[in-house]
Amino acid sequence: MIVLCKTCGTSYDAPREPQRCAICDDERQYVPATGQAWVDFATLTRTHTNKWQQIEPDLLTIKTVPAFAISQRAILLRTPQGNVLWDCIANLDPATHALITALGGIDAIAISHPHYYTTMQDWAEAFNAPVYLHASDREWVMRSSPALRFWEGDSLEIAPDVTLHRLGGHFAGGTVLYWNRAGGTLLAGDILQVTPGKDAVSFMWSYPNMLPLPASEVADIGARLENVPFERLYGAFEGQNISGNAREIVMRSVQKYIACLNSGPVGKLQKP
Repeated sequence: MIVLCKTCGTSYDAPREPQRCAICDDERQYVPATGQAWVDFATLTRTHTNKWQQIEPDLLTIKTVPAFAISQRAILLRTPQGNVLWDCIANLDPATHALITALGGIDAIAISHPHYYTTMQDWAEAFNAPVYLHASDREWVMRSSPALRFWEGDSLEIAPDVTLHRLGGHFAGGTVLYWNRAGGTLLAGDILQVTPGKDAVSFMWSYPNMLPLPASEVADIGARLENVPFERLYGAFEGQNISGNAREIVMRSVQKYIACLNSGPVGKLQKP
């Protein structure tokens, strides 16, 4: 039986509901005060549907409604060589399967970090697609699958002009996807968290528990993006779209974050 954690969407193959979710027990996620709760996969697909939005030509977002678990969006990237699904959502309902099939299916799946693994095994089986995960996060996989491809190092090209970059930070294997097209597009998950004004990004070790990354790790993220040119950036959640000057915004944010951590008492912050 496939059961899903209602808080994070992670799926487990178990004869009964587990007592705990390993993803939520980690301090980068959380267990609700009301306790762990579960739903089976079939019930989820009956009670929820997915909303689609085109954010630029050949780039479509998929988000579950009503909101489920973390409520991130997946992004379908369409290329002449095949389609890539970036990040994953738990709900793979019949309508979503039919729509993606009509758009040419999925040739590869890549996921930023373990909070969005959800039902990746079922998506992989449905579309006969490999799932690329950074090997540093292997311990957080809760269901085995022959489709899983664990990669190592700092970058991996999974299709022409489509490259994964390991930035670390939120998780050791925290990954972004770079699409080398029309000035460059970065799909960031929440490895880079777009702020409400869309004029900055932030970097956290734990978002729900508001635990920051050290300055050294943020500096490493900036260094890993130093030679990656991109104009646009799309984050993990609906509306987190930076449509221009995205690289400059990210690099400025790196310096601001480091300055805040190193500035001492509040009110002493110097402009970077």
